[in-house]
Amino acid sequence: MKCIAILGGGSWGTALAIVLSRTQIPHELSLWVRDAALAESIRRDRENKPYLQGHRVPDAVQVSHDAEAALRNVDLIIGAIPAAHARSVYQRVLQDIARDVPIVSATKGLEPETHARVSEVIAQAPQSGSASPQPAPRIAVLSGPSFAAEAAAGQPTAVVLASSDMALAQEIQEQLAAPNFRLYTNNDVLGVELAGAMKNVMAIAAGVCEGIGLGSNPLAALITRGLAEMTRLSVALGARPETLSGLAGLGDLVLTCTGSLSRNRHVGIELGRGRQLAEILGGMKMVAEGVGTAGALLALAREAGGVELPITEQVEAILHQGKPPRDAIRSIMDRPLKHE
Repeated sequence: MKCIAILGGGSWGTALAIVLSRTQIPHELSLWVRDAALAESIRRDRENKPYLQGHRVPDAVQVSHDAEAALRNVDLIIGAIPAAHARSVYQRVLQDIARDVPIVSATKGLEPETHARVSEVIAQAPQSGSASPQPAPRIAVLSGPSFAAEAAAGQPTAVVLASSDMALAQEIQEQLAAPNFRLYTNNDVLGVELAGAMKNVMAIAAGVCEGIGLGSNPLAALITRGLAEMTRLSVALGARPETLSGLAGLGDLVLTCTGSLSRNRHVGIELGRGRQLAEILGGMKMVAEGVGTAGALLALAREAGGVELPITEQVEAILHQGKPPRDAIRSIMDRPLKHE
């Protein structure tokens, strides 16, 4: 029996705790929640009402605000932490964790300030405050089309688990497999993480289209050209193109661009209806990773030699430059004609 600690008391961290209570191999599960009041509420009611209402957290899941208690004797750590907060959390918790404990990042985003992928943030975390170089953690990433509420409800869900260490990926795959939670392994960590970050930006664009009243033709074009844009940048940075046609790429792109549970799509819808970004975010409990990711992707594109990201450019212009959504769409449609 493995002791698994899940870091993050949001919707996805809570859903993973519920999903892993059903695994074919039994585990001891703990859920670390940064907010003390929320942790107490989940312990008392066995429900995360602000983030995942209506889904019972099994009694076997130990819920704690105390990171040291949650990570005691841990065999595997799964992080479901917003990208903007990942570094501070991992620097805090990894100092006293054995270097051979595997860490799975379930975050779909880039660190806004550094443009780093979360696996890179985790790899750097043990070095903080250390007088001598520390061994790199054993890292994997979890991504793919997976709305938290549907996974928690037991609906069939397929995701991808990526690691440069395929033996580690296969070991974790077996540990996390559940009757309605299927994991595929992949060794393209770069491609899986970039896909998970980029699809959120495309979801904002899809929401904008809906918010201004556009129909199915624009959405189909957006998803198709969005995938091309995701693939173009990912390959330029060293990822494999086939990763972008898999669960972490096309699968998650379709889900988040069309599904009503997508928080990034919700942001886009409200922008398309004329609301201001600050107002939209102020009314949301959960994080829309795409808001902070668009600028980071454009920076990566420049570093890669000027990769063209026309959709991402227009999303960033809407989000942070006050560009009207209809003008952004016109800018894309008026680009020079080209070969597909």
